[in-house]
Amino acid sequence: MQDNGKDNYFSRLREIPPAVWALGFVSMLMDISSEIIHALLPVYLVTVLGTSMLTVGFIEGIAEATASITKVFSGALSDWLGKRKLLAVIGYGLAAFTKPIFPLASSVSWLVAARFIDRIGKGIRGAPRDALVADIAPANLRGASFGLRQSLDTVGAFLGPALAVGLMWLTANHFQAVFWAAVIPAFLAVGLLLFAVHEPERPQGLRSVRSPFSLAELKRLGLAYWWVVGIAVVFSIARFSEAFLILRAQAVGLPATLVPMVLVLMNFVYALAAYPVGVLSDRANRITVLSVGFGLLAAADLVLSFTNGLAGVTAGVALWGLHMGFTQGLLATLVADTAPPELRGTAYGIFNLLCGAAMLAASVLAGALWDGIGPQSTFLAGAVFTGLALALLALTRQIAPTVGQTQKSA
Repeated sequence: MQDNGKDNYFSRLREIPPAVWALGFVSMLMDISSEIIHALLPVYLVTVLGTSMLTVGFIEGIAEATASITKVFSGALSDWLGKRKLLAVIGYGLAAFTKPIFPLASSVSWLVAARFIDRIGKGIRGAPRDALVADIAPANLRGASFGLRQSLDTVGAFLGPALAVGLMWLTANHFQAVFWAAVIPAFLAVGLLLFAVHEPERPQGLRSVRSPFSLAELKRLGLAYWWVVGIAVVFSIARFSEAFLILRAQAVGLPATLVPMVLVLMNFVYALAAYPVGVLSDRANRITVLSVGFGLLAAADLVLSFTNGLAGVTAGVALWGLHMGFTQGLLATLVADTAPPELRGTAYGIFNLLCGAAMLAASVLAGALWDGIGPQSTFLAGAVFTGLALALLALTRQIAPTVGQTQKSA
């Protein structure tokens, strides 16, 4: 039994294709670069360039909206061209080449342009990269492969802010020097993608796609895919921005200097959980595993609703990170399971766009509830929407019985 456990979690790492490992490290390096800059950019804009908080909000809103819209078109384009790596390289390359603008910029307009192009790059690479993971990974290792890539990506998400803090201390708060340091991992990511990832040959007989957004092609995505998207959209309404975790920690007395530790803790737990959960989903019904993740979010919301102390918030943030590990890679795996191989790029593009729009709406609703009633109402509303997503998940066997079944080796 012990050997079987090792096979499930550790020895299976050796079975994951090297290209999936490379894509995971590409994600990690780019995330380190981006998060070093993003952790400091709002402060830099306000304290060094003298911009208003409204301008900061405008820049971030435009940036994220741009990424969400671009994702759907890049995914469809990767299906039409049959070339996923090319679009991933363009996306990561755009992000890398914007990084030197941040230390060189002398005005807000340059930073707006850099942030805008950086997010276009993120939008271009997202769906083709996920489709490429699905194309490379054997069916029986799909959950583990997505879990590994997500885990490495999330390592970058907590290492980036931690490095930003350390580099600011080493350079005596020299923003430009820290921004220059962020350029290095970005270009390492592009180099790794170029030389370590080889796109598999297109299978013989695989149908060509000429009009990914035509009604006929969208119908070919099938009921199972659209059911997964519907559940993910409802779940995204429950999963508002992590900014509210920071606000909750501040509300119970966490000092401002320690606020970044909220996201470090969340991403640390997320990174630890993502790969083991992916392996588990290859051996068990994915819907069962996903329902545990939904339950963890409901638990996090309830803890954060009723706690009045820092220990409670810490537990809530850890549960939030655990739910991310149980859900994000697994939802991406379910898209790969249910979408036809020739339409995977389109499938990921639509999935990312709709979930992104739902999260935007969720964050607006969360903010309105926080201002109008109080923080407890924000997290209770999250728990209610999570319950609705769980109810839909429970109907999966009746609506789309094939969703979540263990994939066999291909």
